[in-house]
Amino acid sequence: MLLTSVSSPMDSTASSWSAEELPSPGGVCAIHQPNLFPRLSTLAKLFAADYWIVLDDVQFARRDYQHRARLAALDEPGRRQWLSISTHLPQGRATLIRQMLITEPERCQKRTGQMIRQHYCSSPHWPELSDALDPVLDLFATTDRTAVVAEASTRTLLDMLGWPGVILHSSSLESRPDRSQRLADLAAATGASSYLCGTGGMRYLDPTAFHQHGIVVTPFQTATDGFWAAARTISSLQPLMALGPGPLAAHLGRPTS
Repeated sequence: MLLTSVSSPMDSTASSWSAEELPSPGGVCAIHQPNLFPRLSTLAKLFAADYWIVLDDVQFARRDYQHRARLAALDEPGRRQWLSISTHLPQGRATLIRQMLITEPERCQKRTGQMIRQHYCSSPHWPELSDALDPVLDLFATTDRTAVVAEASTRTLLDMLGWPGVILHSSSLESRPDRSQRLADLAAATGASSYLCGTGGMRYLDPTAFHQHGIVVTPFQTATDGFWAAARTISSLQPLMALGPGPLAAHLGRPTS
């Protein structure tokens, strides 16, 4: 199966890697939709992988996290507020994630920057986040795609944690339609030997499709105590600003499964 497009986590979505720059085969692969400032459970899974395949050619789900994030107060994680990017679906319910369009980009840019600042500017780690946030906010003036901003927000957090992996896009890779077969084909395109699967995916995934590619399905779970208690509900911005990039990366470790 040919790899047709690969993106660097340090560059824009338009940049590409050559085959010589890819990590050696046999690594760990994670597949996940682009999320806006993702939850810690999602960020931890991506951080544990050598490859993140951005699942950008499946239907958008309004109740999911592609266009929104739940921000938690720095000192009161129980006090929470939704941050959302106003999004138009040009194909209605059939709209794919990569087709989502930002409405009112100037308003969304201003609101995103203001809300994140209000929640986390008191953190001693705020200057680092503020600098890293600028390129994400700038995207509102250069793209009309919600998924581009969402992916960039995740890239920013992974970069702050020092993630050394590679980002690809499912829309640029060949795969067969059956759900498990499709994920297996995508993982195989990276040459991975292990596929990280969250608790939700383990309920439906057929590992046979992966075994045919010589790929082991590795269940991925996070702890449920301490700051992990809210890992599946709030944006990872809160623990990042509470602990700092270095300590949070040490908590995540590689791998974290």
